[in-house]
Amino acid sequence: MSTAAATKPSAAPKGGGRRKLTLPWIMLIVAAGLVLFSLVRVVSGANDLTSVGQVSGALQLAVPIGLAGLGGLWAERAGVVNIGLEGMMVLGTWFGAWAGYQWGPWTGVLFGLVGGAIGGLLHAIITVTFNVNHIVSGVAINILAVGFTQYLSNFTFAEAPGGSSKQSPRIDEITKITIPGLSDWLQDLQAKHWFLISDLAGILGGLVTNLSLLTVVAILLIPATWWILWRTAFGLRLRSCGENPVAAESLGVNVYKYKYIAVTVSGALAGLGGAFLAIVATGIYQEGQTGGRGYIGLAAMIFGNWMPGGMALGAGLFGFTDSLKLRGGAENVHALLLLVALLLVIAALWQLYKKKYVVAVVSAAFSAVFFLWYALTDEVPSQFVDAAPYVTTLLVLALSAQRLRMPKADGLPYRKGQGK
Repeated sequence: MSTAAATKPSAAPKGGGRRKLTLPWIMLIVAAGLVLFSLVRVVSGANDLTSVGQVSGALQLAVPIGLAGLGGLWAERAGVVNIGLEGMMVLGTWFGAWAGYQWGPWTGVLFGLVGGAIGGLLHAIITVTFNVNHIVSGVAINILAVGFTQYLSNFTFAEAPGGSSKQSPRIDEITKITIPGLSDWLQDLQAKHWFLISDLAGILGGLVTNLSLLTVVAILLIPATWWILWRTAFGLRLRSCGENPVAAESLGVNVYKYKYIAVTVSGALAGLGGAFLAIVATGIYQEGQTGGRGYIGLAAMIFGNWMPGGMALGAGLFGFTDSLKLRGGAENVHALLLLVALLLVIAALWQLYKKKYVVAVVSAAFSAVFFLWYALTDEVPSQFVDAAPYVTTLLVLALSAQRLRMPKADGLPYRKGQGK
């Protein structure tokens, strides 16, 4: 059998498999979701759900998650599972703060990238060169990063004015931009609480009000990643290492080189997410401030089916649920009970259309439970508000598991020349 024949993917059977969502369908789904969200806001009276401040806060919380998820995407598209994203974010927060308070925030951003890249390079050496299990290596890096940064803080931040062994001195802010006129107009329009129009105004207003330049850079990295990985020869070779490294090697691709590049870039992006947390989100390094965002970023990447756009939607969802507890948390989360109930009704109707009666009945039953919960209560317990982002992570992954397709060689060991 020829190499071309061996590497050519088998054709999907006609009428089988899942159809790929086109842009018009995606836009239609997003529009329908916005209408449903606006309906919930009007019925529940939780007008802060789509306020400018809520959207702005959600974006700020989504960026580090999205950068971690983008880092995971680079690594796993090359066939390396990167559980160590959390540790690489920790390195990014520390190095970003250490350089940021001394030489300015943009220098801190650069050092955050370098700190995360060092963690990524270490993960690449362990997994690619020495073929250690990827999960074991990632967990080890997470533990090592926490201990390493705690050790460094004892003789750096502890001796700096305004610092301690658990936090850095204050870091100067990165410039924030607000589009004058447009921002005020959108805020006024959102304050009228009109159906759908005010929700659109709140979302757009959150994107043009107090927007950090680093947030703009992070957003631009999403289409940049898509273009590099799906529209360049470099990206094709890198993705081939995650699908079939033996076939890629037979066609002249240096698999080790591309895996090293991908995992190092992965660490750098996670480190950038950590630097964002320290420099933009809080303006200070604090021990443990990543709060599991590396893991949630990995979940966002899986939810997005290893694609940049889907990953961005997942990060936005998790960022939004995390932001609810900052502004009217109990009221907003209580309103989401109604949203979940309506979504379950839609799911039940869809399953009836597909003649999956058991699933439809289960969805309808859970919908009734959420309707009753919403109707019989005025707010939810504070513990549930704090747990909302993590509950969302579990639910989204559980509901999306059936449509996921990871790179075929993701996490599998590879040795140069093993196909000969």
